[in-house]
Amino acid sequence: MSQKQRKIIRISSTLVIVAASFWLLTGLMMPKYDITIIEGTLIAEYYREVKEHDLIFIGDCEVYANFSPPVLWREFGINSFIRGSAQQLIWQSYYMLEDTLRHETPQVVVFNVMSLMYDEPQREAYNRMTLEGMRWSPVKMRAINASMMADEHMIEYLLPLLRYHDRWRELTLADFTHIWKTDTFSHNGFIINTEVRAAADVPAPRILANYTFGDKALSYLDQIADLCDTYGMQLVLVKAPSLYPHWHDQWEEQVVAYAVKRGLHYINYLELTEEIGIDFSLHTFDRGLHMNLAGAEILSRHLGEFLLKETTITDRRSDDNLTAIWEKKLNSYDTDVHNAYQALGKD
Repeated sequence: MSQKQRKIIRISSTLVIVAASFWLLTGLMMPKYDITIIEGTLIAEYYREVKEHDLIFIGDCEVYANFSPPVLWREFGINSFIRGSAQQLIWQSYYMLEDTLRHETPQVVVFNVMSLMYDEPQREAYNRMTLEGMRWSPVKMRAINASMMADEHMIEYLLPLLRYHDRWRELTLADFTHIWKTDTFSHNGFIINTEVRAAADVPAPRILANYTFGDKALSYLDQIADLCDTYGMQLVLVKAPSLYPHWHDQWEEQVVAYAVKRGLHYINYLELTEEIGIDFSLHTFDRGLHMNLAGAEILSRHLGEFLLKETTITDRRSDDNLTAIWEKKLNSYDTDVHNAYQALGKD
């Protein structure tokens, strides 16, 4: 072997060692959402799924806490997945839908309208919980560009170690054992919570200087609607029955007008709570912000009936492949529900 060849081997070996070390350090320093904030694991879970979904949810906590895909399948044969995340902003929802279309084309898209209240990025922590779970693609790059706060930098998303290098002070044994952990914590994007904390001391509505949705938010709502039109998907707008942040009448008027203009279905569950049986003394786990499991199952039953009646979605429980997949999912769901109630002493 010549001296030149040996030099090439040494350089190549060094580069491999440096790259592997950087890769391992990145995995070590990255936040471990599965042991801290499980909402941060939601986006990545989608990529491990069989992509045959009739229905995709996009939006913030008002989708992943309030709708149960297992109920939609068990009672209506609707195969769905929630691509939601904490404080998912409307431009992130748009890019989440674009990313979904790289893998499949659902018949129906359900978008929760609460994020229309925001016209600018809000917090890096929430950006990270949504964006870090996305697989790398031009879509993810555009999502990052649209979402970054003024003090955020693309290079720190491309190379997360640059952002998290100082986490070494916080490292625990779990950071080492969970470097590449890929457990699934949700049920097709839905997080179970069986606790009951009745709505109380709901904050009074804030008086706003301007109730008009921002240009950026409305532009991305148009883009979501246009994307659905382009791919032949039906868009359904929903407002989950959260008592706060307050949903202002002026906001409601704008969404109703938009739905009429675009010929879209819009369901405001705040107006249907009595009709469908939502009781804020029983069906919320955080005093009116989100539904607990019982409340989410009520919402899911109403939505399932609506979708079978008003959209192109059909009952697919005669599909043997999907039935086999969902048999395992429902077993897991039932076990987790049982364990959650048992932990509260309500078995």
